[in-house]
Amino acid sequence: MKIVVLDGFTANPGDLSWEAFACLGELEVHDRTPEAQVLERAREAEALITNKTKLTRDLLARLPRLRYIGVIATGYNVVDAAAARERGIAVCNVPEYATLNVVQAVFALLLELTNHAGHHAQTVRAGKWSASKDFAYWDFPLIGLPGLTLGLVGYGRIGRAVGRAARAFGMNVLATRRRENAGEEDEVRFVDLGRLFNESDVVSLHCPLTPETDKLVNAARLERMKRTAYLINTARGGVVDEAALAGALNHERIAGAGLDVLSVEPPPSDNPLLAAKNCIITPHIGWATRDARIRLLQVAAENLRAWQTGRPQNVVNEVSSRKDAKAQT
Repeated sequence: MKIVVLDGFTANPGDLSWEAFACLGELEVHDRTPEAQVLERAREAEALITNKTKLTRDLLARLPRLRYIGVIATGYNVVDAAAARERGIAVCNVPEYATLNVVQAVFALLLELTNHAGHHAQTVRAGKWSASKDFAYWDFPLIGLPGLTLGLVGYGRIGRAVGRAARAFGMNVLATRRRENAGEEDEVRFVDLGRLFNESDVVSLHCPLTPETDKLVNAARLERMKRTAYLINTARGGVVDEAALAGALNHERIAGAGLDVLSVEPPPSDNPLLAAKNCIITPHIGWATRDARIRLLQVAAENLRAWQTGRPQNVVNEVSSRKDAKAQT
């Protein structure tokens, strides 16, 4: 079986090994694949491994040998999963490799917004503390988390874990989830989106990017938020209307935002959030600790091995396993 990794650099910039994949077939690894070269590199592959390289309906129709797509990520919107299903191509993701790492990223952003540790550390280095007449100073109001309400948009694995961490900080937790008539669970109150945006001091996004969630955080919902509230996004950039958020920040309609994702990555220089007031942006690193990336590659390789042996796991497009997959390895 020929296995082609289209864009392996972010998951493995050289500090990890591809050996688990090499054991499963003839392996070809590319750090990055420009759009113009995807067809050429994928043409002979029976298994494609992608992170952010898009695999469209048109492209899949031109890859008759392809039988398996492994996404080395949790989100799989880069693949036309429906088109793959129609062609009998299994699409597998890695659903739970960085849950606690994303929780860590959520609170890194939130604590920077509320404690401004980075800013104050810079002022100390610049000599401001040495020149101070007092033993302590702060350039921004310092906000305590105990007693604040965190609203979770999405209550899957990551949302639940963020909720548990929030309660450890003494926060109250609201959440939305798809199941109707949800009651209380783990000290969480389930409410509709309108109430969540109205009542939360912090709104944290943990939903996938779908047609239903595209620009879910829009001008109308931002208008419902408290002026003292913060927005945290470690999900997908497209869930937020970026122009609307920039406007809300610049007009101090909300207190701040912490973002690890944007709608286009890397962002164009004219993205309005890059210059917005009190907006902290990190370059999509919530998933990228070394321990999380080790788990990511391990599970991605296990997904392919399981499919080869006719026992597929983490399939997101409901394709039946190939009975002859093992013979092709």
